[in-house]
Amino acid sequence: MIRIVTDSSCDLPDDIVARHRLTVVPLTIRFGDEEFVDREELTKDAFWERLTGGEALPETAAPSVGRFHEAFGRLSSEGADGVLVICLSSAISATHQAAVLAADGYAGGIPVRVVDSRLVSAALGLVVVEAAEVAAAGATIAETEQIALEAAANSNLLATLDTLEFLKRGGRIGAAAAFFGSLLDLKPLVAFADGVVAPAGRVRTRRKAVAAILHHVGGIADRIQSLSVIHSDPDDLEAFEQALGELYSGDTMVARLGPVVGTHAGPGVVGVAYTLDGPTRR
Repeated sequence: MIRIVTDSSCDLPDDIVARHRLTVVPLTIRFGDEEFVDREELTKDAFWERLTGGEALPETAAPSVGRFHEAFGRLSSEGADGVLVICLSSAISATHQAAVLAADGYAGGIPVRVVDSRLVSAALGLVVVEAAEVAAAGATIAETEQIALEAAANSNLLATLDTLEFLKRGGRIGAAAAFFGSLLDLKPLVAFADGVVAPAGRVRTRRKAVAAILHHVGGIADRIQSLSVIHSDPDDLEAFEQALGELYSGDTMVARLGPVVGTHAGPGVVGVAYTLDGPTRR
């Protein structure tokens, strides 16, 4: 059986990770001089307590090549026929590069391939889950890789941020900096395009931002293959989930942002990640 490896930016809940026998290679979070291994030394609760408590803005660092080597070796010892690594976008993190170097240098006797999802958070997570499902059904590594690539091309996220401050400080705005810089007190909508955070609209109130996300979901509901709520504990989460349930009747995963994405998105985020049927993203 082909086993799937991803990184801790995927924001997948622990029960989903266990159900699909996923291996999550952690990034590192730094608060000033303190350094924590995501999911191992820093829980989501502890992260958000520190971030909202006014401590120094954290930074994230990609996993080492050695962490990926360790994962490959363990999976090989467990009887894996091959390993497919699906990483967050190479345009915003060196994680993909570390995985490629680890795969190129791995001599453990099983094939290892690496997919650049060009995504992050639960958009990445949904791709990982789809790959794990086909792998569990007996797909080869080539077949699983192709499914992952197709799923990634048909996946995206759409969310509203409570503030742009964290994206600005973390340098993750990219080519959208000029657009975001003109927002003033407007509420931004963000998605992913070409592997980076991209503007998807701007409205004057939080209520209108949430309504825009729901309107988007309503327009694509008949094409949604998998859906996830993404959030960082906003006050309007319950109302958002209820409204979403009126638009989409399928199963919906709920993914609370972890330290990797939370460092750059900040508190108060709400939105969706999704994979669509069909040949094109969005």
